[in-house]
Amino acid sequence: MGTFSLWHWLVVLAVILIIFGAGKLPTVMGDLAKGIKNFKQGMKDDETAQLPKEEPKSETKTAA
Repeated sequence: MGTFSLWHWLVVLAVILIIFGAGKLPTVMGDLAKGIKNFKQGMKDDETAQLPKEEPKSETKTAA
């Protein structure tokens, strides 16, 4: 258990390079980055949609 050592990460990297190939890896990482960016944008849009909108205050003059 515990943390992974440097050798574990090198083996994982080697397996990823074998599966995806060195040429496809930048494309996969770019797609992952776009997905994360879209997810964050969606979360930000949800937060702004949930905020109550303030109604403009109308000034009414009362006749005295």
